[in-house]
Amino acid sequence: MSVAIRLKQMGTKNRAFFRIVAVDSRKTRDGKMLANLGHYNPLTDPATVVIDEERVLSYLKVGATPSETVASLLKQHGIVQGVKGWAKNV
Repeated sequence: MSVAIRLKQMGTKNRAFFRIVAVDSRKTRDGKMLANLGHYNPLTDPATVVIDEERVLSYLKVGATPSETVASLLKQHGIVQGVKGWAKNV
């Protein structure tokens, strides 16, 4: 089973916020998750991002692949430095 770290959409229409979750990569966007790793709310000023750094790093070290959006959030918060080989193009 390959694991992906991506956003899960929550909230209502036009008021969406997102959870950062670890899921089986074959599941749908809002399908069953393995772990809740944080949340992201782009509607606040500035955008709110809360990430459980230890759990994210543990998933990355065992081979989880973050989505492009999650990868950029991790990079903005300086979490991904020191993790080898998880995303060469980020």
